[in-house]
Amino acid sequence: MSTPASSTRAPRRPDPVTEAPWVRWLLTGIALAFLTLFLVVPLVAVFCQALSKGIGFYFEALADPDAVSAIKLTLLTAAIAVPLNLAFGLAASWAIAKFEFRGKALLTTLIDLPFSVSPVISGLIYVLLFGAQGWLGPWLEDHDAQIIFAVPGIVLATIFVTFPFVARELIPLMQAQGDDEEEAARVLGASGWQMFRRVTLPNIRWGLLYGVILCNARAMGEFGAVSVVSGHIRGQTDTMPLHVEILYNEYNFAAAFAVASLLALLALVTLGLKLLAERHLSAELRDETDVTAQAVGVPLQPGTQRAVHPGVVRHVLEQGDL
Repeated sequence: MSTPASSTRAPRRPDPVTEAPWVRWLLTGIALAFLTLFLVVPLVAVFCQALSKGIGFYFEALADPDAVSAIKLTLLTAAIAVPLNLAFGLAASWAIAKFEFRGKALLTTLIDLPFSVSPVISGLIYVLLFGAQGWLGPWLEDHDAQIIFAVPGIVLATIFVTFPFVARELIPLMQAQGDDEEEAARVLGASGWQMFRRVTLPNIRWGLLYGVILCNARAMGEFGAVSVVSGHIRGQTDTMPLHVEILYNEYNFAAAFAVASLLALLALVTLGLKLLAERHLSAELRDETDVTAQAVGVPLQPGTQRAVHPGVVRHVLEQGDL
């Protein structure tokens, strides 16, 4: 006797959302109200204050020599700090996610150190090290080298507060991906550089971009650590956030908000790039299993642990003219 189809049908999955519709609408409304009050309204106020004296004064404030110097110094600092943090983040995440070694837990802890130390304290540490009365101050003075109250000190302070961002984005991503593909590439005779360039780097490109975006945004907007080591020398060691503070303290509100609007625009651009990177990263992680399964001809259900076939890696490596 055959069993009816209705009796063998898989049970319907329950709806994970059990709250009443009015509860969901209420929570959504509260969240939107919070975002509007604390994010949208201040952002609109920045641009309104920046344009309060007209568009001519706005561009005049941005063309001021001190403002131009602050913008150039901010861009220079980010141009130095971000690539260095990119190199450190790649090296640290590669070592932590792919290898076992003594001191691995210590390295992971040190990467998180800037998250637990106040930026002002980190700037003070550099003053104690490289200042005129610091440990290395006399030696630097004898060799006519200046770090504190100069561009090198600003760059060092910025590197310290931003170096976790790239590594912290890549470490969990590399750990989740595993090292099956790298092992297959090694068996096929790929060198370390070819394995990294043709196998590892394509798998982490969107996570890498996400970390670089966050690192760049923090580098350009850093205030506490840079304020301690810069000396506030107007036109020389003031970055954009410091220049905004100086203008505001002088009651030049329109000019201060004009410069601040550039940082706000940077935040909006960063948000857009961040959303783009998040979308591609989540889609890549979601589709990675299916793509690998189709390449080797093995149907896998969502959530199944992916298996890497050497033929897939061989195809990738052959693109690099091994």
